[in-house]
Amino acid sequence: MQAMRVLLVGHGKMGQLVGSLAPQYDFEVAGVIDPGSPLHGGGPDAAGWAGVEVAIDFSTPDSLVDNALILAKRGVNLVIGTTGWSAREAELRAAVAAAGTGIVVAPNFSTGVVLFEALVAQAARLFAPQQEFAAFLHEAHHSAKKDAPSGTALSLQQAMQQAGFARPIDVSSTRAGFIPGTHTIGFDGPAETITLTHTARDRTAFARGALAAARWVQGRQGWFTMKDVLGIAEGRQVG
Repeated sequence: MQAMRVLLVGHGKMGQLVGSLAPQYDFEVAGVIDPGSPLHGGGPDAAGWAGVEVAIDFSTPDSLVDNALILAKRGVNLVIGTTGWSAREAELRAAVAAAGTGIVVAPNFSTGVVLFEALVAQAARLFAPQQEFAAFLHEAHHSAKKDAPSGTALSLQQAMQQAGFARPIDVSSTRAGFIPGTHTIGFDGPAETITLTHTARDRTAFARGALAAARWVQGRQGWFTMKDVLGIAEGRQVG
C-alpha cells in the first residue's frame, strides 16, 4: 500500500515526534512548515505540498489559523493539536465547510485523556446535586507551554458544566520544568475529598493519537474531535 503524504506544521518537540512515528502509520512526511526549523519547506501555499493528503499542526496559536485556512482551501485535511486560537474558530469552521475537507481538532490527542474526560463528566453529573461539594481543577505542564489554563483543562471544565455541574469550578495551572501534562479534577466536601487524575508520562501518546486521527479523517468531511475518532460521539458535520 502506498504511503499517504503528511505535512508537519510546526517542528518543535511534538512535530518532530510525529514525524519520527509517521512511518508506523503508513505516512510519508512530505515536508515541514516552520520558519524556525532548518527543514522549513515554505509556507502553506508552497508548490511542494501538492498531493499532500493531511497536515498535522503542532505550531503556535498566532500562525495556526492563517496556515490552516490556506491548506483547507487546497483540499488538505487537517489535524490540529495547537491550542489558544478559539477566538478564530468560526473563521476556520467556515473555511473547512467551504472546502469540503475534514478536520480533527483536539486539545489533547491522548486516548486516555479522551476517556478521562468521559469519566470526569460522569463524576460531575453525580456530584452536581450534592450542594456541599465544591469542585476544583488543576493542570501542570512544562515551562515552555504558552497557554494557561491548558486547552485540555478548559475542555474538562466545559465537560463538567455540560454535565450539569453549575457551581463554580476553581481552575489553576502550574508551569515548571519538563512536565508532559497532568490534570486533576477534585470534589471537596465537609469531611472528604475525591480526586481523579490523568498523568502523561511522555509525549508519545499525543503523537500517536494525532497520527491515528490523520488516518481516520481521510475521506471524511466536517469538524470532528477525538471523541469521534474513538467512536465515543457521532461526527458533527460543518454546516
